[in-house]
Amino acid sequence: MDTTPDISAAVRRLYDTFPFPPDPLSDEPPPGYNWRWSWPDAYNFCTGQKPPKLDVRILDAGCGTGSSTDYLIHLNPEASVTAIDLSEGALKVAQERCRRSGAREADFRHLSLYDAAELEGEFDLINCVGVLHHLPDPIRGIQALAAKLAEGGLMHIFVYAELGRWEIQLMQRAIGLLQGPKKGDYPDGVKVGRQIFASLPENNRLVKYEKQRWAGENQRDECFADMYVHPQEIDYNIETLFELIDASGLEFIGFSNPGYWQLERLVGKAPELIERAQGLTERELYRLIELLDTEITHYEFFLGKKPVNKIDWSDDKALLAAIPELSSCMHGWPSQQVFDCNYQLINLSSAEFEFLQGCVPPPAPPCQGGEKEGTSPGQGKGEKTVGEILGNVEIGLDEVRSILSKQLILLTPSDRI
Repeated sequence: MDTTPDISAAVRRLYDTFPFPPDPLSDEPPPGYNWRWSWPDAYNFCTGQKPPKLDVRILDAGCGTGSSTDYLIHLNPEASVTAIDLSEGALKVAQERCRRSGAREADFRHLSLYDAAELEGEFDLINCVGVLHHLPDPIRGIQALAAKLAEGGLMHIFVYAELGRWEIQLMQRAIGLLQGPKKGDYPDGVKVGRQIFASLPENNRLVKYEKQRWAGENQRDECFADMYVHPQEIDYNIETLFELIDASGLEFIGFSNPGYWQLERLVGKAPELIERAQGLTERELYRLIELLDTEITHYEFFLGKKPVNKIDWSDDKALLAAIPELSSCMHGWPSQQVFDCNYQLINLSSAEFEFLQGCVPPPAPPCQGGEKEGTSPGQGKGEKTVGEILGNVEIGLDEVRSILSKQLILLTPSDRI
């Protein structure tokens, strides 16, 4: 028997009761940045180069209360943004959030992911964070979105991982048992869950896990409900994750946290194990890593619809002829100490700092009234090639590639100049 309508209705009721995420509304743009929601930086991560166009169409699939939509609008000033969600209550909050933050108008739709075909046209970037694992049929959901992705487009996805959520699963089942016939009464579920945590011994594994990882955010009932009394959740491992990805018909481009997926960080002290692992397939290697590091709570990754044109900049001539510019997802510039796109502190050498200065476009001509346009990171393509900048800076191409790997710059190939 198909229970999809009942489950979808239950999910809708949860988010109408506890709109999620419960991020506070603000009269200012959202703080900081998330490079995964910046089309130029996401495209650069996936392809190695700046996208050929910025006036793209973006879909926020399952926008909730609009935190992601707000970022997508502010980080992509030339893009048009559409946002859909199953919960009317959450959508109202999303619209108010974007209005108050000063975001330009977005197209908000009360729509299920399953019905994405009702949207006009195709999208260059589809953002789907924390949604597919709450669908009764995630494969149907990802296929509906894949059908709306333009050729060469990217899809950014976030879904739960089972290994790091084991204790959460146990608490979910315990709450359900104690609720009995009241299961589905979400405020009651929150009440029961809080009573359980307050009553268990301090050294209880569930209590310790909650305090170590989630207690801060779970002070808010919306977060507690989303974690512990959700009516529908599917948690993945690498094997089931790639079943979902393969069903989409899209190309797996990579995880957005590649540092986690390096075996050397776990068993680097045993070269013989690294050598044994060389015989594994890519997916077997991913599975080995998550089995050895079971703290993983989610997967965040990019898919693409072919052709997704990639460049690795191994050719010196091509790199020298490319035009670099600073990433907009770099905090603290201009300084020799900057935070990269992942908020990791980077200490630049004097020569690296000089190189990045050479990537800054020259000031624009005075505007009407005598004011000048700004030249903050990511606001325009520079005029000098990598080779021209290196003519005045004492670093080589290896250092440039290191800067590129930290996502501090975007490159435009010479054939597009």
